[in-house]
Amino acid sequence: MMRRALFHAARAQGATAPNPLVGAVVVDRAGVVVGQGFHERAGDPHAETVAHEEAGARSRGATMYVTLEPCCHTGRTGPCTDRILAAGIRRVVVATRDPDPRVSGGGLARLRAAGVIVEVGLEEAAARRLNAAFMAAHERGRAFVVLKAAASRDGRIAAAAGTRTHISGPAAGRRTQLLRAATDAIGVGVGTILVDDPLLTVRDVVRDRPLTRVVFDRELRTPAAARVLASPQSGRVIMVASPAARDERVRALEARGATVVGADTLAEACQRLLRLDVQTLLVEGGGRLHRGFWEAGLVDRLHLIVASAVLGGQGVPLFDGYPLPWDRLSGLNAEPCGQDVWIEADVHWNH
Repeated sequence: MMRRALFHAARAQGATAPNPLVGAVVVDRAGVVVGQGFHERAGDPHAETVAHEEAGARSRGATMYVTLEPCCHTGRTGPCTDRILAAGIRRVVVATRDPDPRVSGGGLARLRAAGVIVEVGLEEAAARRLNAAFMAAHERGRAFVVLKAAASRDGRIAAAAGTRTHISGPAAGRRTQLLRAATDAIGVGVGTILVDDPLLTVRDVVRDRPLTRVVFDRELRTPAAARVLASPQSGRVIMVASPAARDERVRALEARGATVVGADTLAEACQRLLRLDVQTLLVEGGGRLHRGFWEAGLVDRLHLIVASAVLGGQGVPLFDGYPLPWDRLSGLNAEPCGQDVWIEADVHWNH
């Protein structure tokens, strides 16, 4: 039942920030599922409310499985604990506690004080991984960083410096769009803007809200005519620059609709991005930016696409030559993705 709740929670990936992903299932005394649901987007009813409203009168005496501790404060919606108590639910099974200081054990205490049987920890690891970005926001005070790269079999990301090189196949391209749709923002370095002039959008995948595009450009070298600045309908653009960036460049890019954020380090940038409602940052390139995130210890999750092609010694090395810390990776999974291999792993030092 908790796995069913986790399945429902995951249906809203990319749509709930700054709120967490939450799913809930209500089961009656006979073990029959009578209600289920998930939190679809910030401002909408929470998962617990959706599930018990579907169950109706059958909620009384039932068990609720919920992926995150029910809230006990009033935000855009009322406290879920009050709704659970009003519904007459007898037992609540929670996957993991909510790190938000407005809740953080208070929801569990409220339910127990009212006589509800409360159990915590079922499928906790899966629940925390699903909400890794929400956890990072409240436990580390920064955006959760997902690093994605495509490389040849000999570890090259381009045939030569400054050369646009298509490496992965169509299946990996489709999976990349799904990954983009599940995040809050895509981040690239200014080198990627100058070489590829990308739009940084989600294609062929339904997404309820615009995607934030982040360009790491210390000296603000991004041309005012860049395609990412010419597509405001696709989402806001945040330029991360040195605090000492020239005022005239700041004004020129702001005139094109960009938000310019000053940060001395990538760690500071991730803190600033969180305050702009970016909980999950997908860093797609290029190699120097990837290396910077590795060296700063900011990479939380890795997606690496390995193609069968060999680009040779003149090619640009993956992660700008930074050695991939295989011993730091956990939960590593590698599987075929069309003609390529897709590797996914979490990074130990941030868990």
